[in-house]
Amino acid sequence: MTFEQFETLSFYLGISGLFLLIALAIKDILSQGDIPKYGKVMVWLVLFLGCAGFLAKGLIQVFF
Repeated sequence: MTFEQFETLSFYLGISGLFLLIALAIKDILSQGDIPKYGKVMVWLVLFLGCAGFLAKGLIQVFF
């Protein structure tokens, strides 16, 4: 494994870890607040779309 591959893998694992921490924080905030179901769905949808965009960017870079 070259340094560039290690650096790229570390970057993607770090960003994935940040997404996980953000999801845990949002889950905690939504469980403590009096948030309607529609609001919770919208928050999770936005978080999911952010993750999906990140994954799509990575796949596009690998395959194209």
